[in-house]
Amino acid sequence: MNGPGQALELFGITLVGATPENARKLLITVALVAIVLLFAWAARRVLAAVGGGQRANRFRFWARQAASLVAGVVLIVGIVSVWFDDPTRLTTGLGLVTAGVAFALQRVITSIAGYFVILRGKTFNVGDRIVMGGVRGDVIALSFMQTKIMEMGQPPSVASADPAMWVRSRQYTGRIVTVSNDKIFDEPIYNYTYHFPYVWEEMRLPIRYGDDRDTAERILLEAAQRHAVSEEKLTEEHREELRRRYHIPVGDIAPRTYWHLTDNWLELAVRFLSPDHGTREIKDAMSREVLARLDAAGIGIASATYEITAVPPIKLVPGRGAAAEGADV
Repeated sequence: MNGPGQALELFGITLVGATPENARKLLITVALVAIVLLFAWAARRVLAAVGGGQRANRFRFWARQAASLVAGVVLIVGIVSVWFDDPTRLTTGLGLVTAGVAFALQRVITSIAGYFVILRGKTFNVGDRIVMGGVRGDVIALSFMQTKIMEMGQPPSVASADPAMWVRSRQYTGRIVTVSNDKIFDEPIYNYTYHFPYVWEEMRLPIRYGDDRDTAERILLEAAQRHAVSEEKLTEEHREELRRRYHIPVGDIAPRTYWHLTDNWLELAVRFLSPDHGTREIKDAMSREVLARLDAAGIGIASATYEITAVPPIKLVPGRGAAAEGADV
């Protein structure tokens, strides 16, 4: 080293860029990164101590995003301030970085843009049940480039959709799927939870035309009233959300039945309100109750099967040789 501003030499070889000034900047950068990472770690530990509940989960979600954004901004501004103290060098460096990033990191930039759209547009929170990138499940984590989803199975109506599932209901499969945030620009995002944590469900029941249709309808309707979400089970906050956002009077959420005539049977459909989580348990309880009460009432469930009730008598006519092969039966 010949001077304070000269490059360092090692075994007679001049190290390009290895100057005392750059060494100080490197130490400052390492210290800055360590401090910011320590801050982020401490923020996560503090947020983890917040109690449970839906409101607490939403608070933790937004607090973590705020901590990540603050840490990212501090790192970017700090590193730029340390290494590009000369405006001329800053302009040149930004031009080179922008050109390289625009060419090589297009998907990454799109994913980061998707992250901000998710936050700004309030697309979903951690804990929301969504469909994103062909994946159905609950959001468990959100980062600058990726969203992690606890995958759930598919109902029979979409069981053939990709990817194929072995769980034929909305329950967890055990897989955690990572989806890029840029998917929000390519396809719609379905959210079951964000504004109103309830979904409309239907249960269909085929009844033979000769059975007591009114009794079957009453059994189906009473089962839905007993197990589905009723007006009394809604909080005042959710009632107000129904009126304000969806313009639906609270009284319209009561279960209703509908009749549909087919060539083979009468199809009864009951429409009811269900929570975004726990629908399978509700439909299971309804199915058990409906089946037991139909059996007690002597009402059968129609199906496209054939029943042989009698066989005509068969008479064999003896014959000789080839003529016997064409004998009538």
